[in-house]
Amino acid sequence: MRCLALVLLVATACHAGPPPLRLGTTYTVQQSGALAVLESLWTGPRLATVVAPSGQILRAAANGDLDVVITHAPALEERLLVAPGHALLRCPLAASRFAVVGPADDPAHVATAVTAVDALRRIAAAGWPFVSRGDSSGTNVKERALWRAAGVTPAPPWYLESGADQVTTLHLADERRAYALADLPTYARLTGLASRVLFAADTALTNPYTLYLVRRPAAHPAARSFVDWAVAAGREAILALHLADGTPAFVSRVGDCAAPALRKTGGGPDSAVTARR
Repeated sequence: MRCLALVLLVATACHAGPPPLRLGTTYTVQQSGALAVLESLWTGPRLATVVAPSGQILRAAANGDLDVVITHAPALEERLLVAPGHALLRCPLAASRFAVVGPADDPAHVATAVTAVDALRRIAAAGWPFVSRGDSSGTNVKERALWRAAGVTPAPPWYLESGADQVTTLHLADERRAYALADLPTYARLTGLASRVLFAADTALTNPYTLYLVRRPAAHPAARSFVDWAVAAGREAILALHLADGTPAFVSRVGDCAAPALRKTGGGPDSAVTARR
């Protein structure tokens, strides 16, 4: 958390003029190309963007260090941001897909799996290497949920954790001829990998991104404008991104921006903020 705060302070100190709009987002938003689209088209106040795993971004937002966030870890979003009352608006933005990737010869026969859970069970049964991000990212949260559903507790020596971002993890998996869970738009931007997409045909592999307007004591005057822009022109530009085979990298999500219901704590609408202090 101190690292995120330091990045924000340095970014602010290096520029004169109005304070920047502080956007927190994840590695997959950055590495899929979606962040570059948003940053290139936004014409409002300067963005100070912080990129980190979803868990770190959500904790920074809850601490009041960010104005808006885009993350893809629904359970963490509910627990760290929504339930405590740190979100003023929740906006379904877009969704991509995860896929299980691995060696082209597919020693665990993942390609013939019926479900994503079946795919992971096959990897565990074969004892073939699997590289996890091993962080608090939305990708890692999804992966852990799939292992739980599979009734498998992954462990060394076949289960490895990179502790790194999506791109680094996929390169490590490729080097080890290992399996991994990949965000398809990010995977599609990488070149030179021997790994192949082996399984993606399961709705359990949907990867939903949500935009939040963060509750702060002194709201940035452009924060709401950014949210309104992002769910209109910004989202339209993201939906124009495509995978290598020409299919859309992202699809739209149903639903409008809405104010999440605050969890009742018995202390009034600001009790969650007061309790945090």
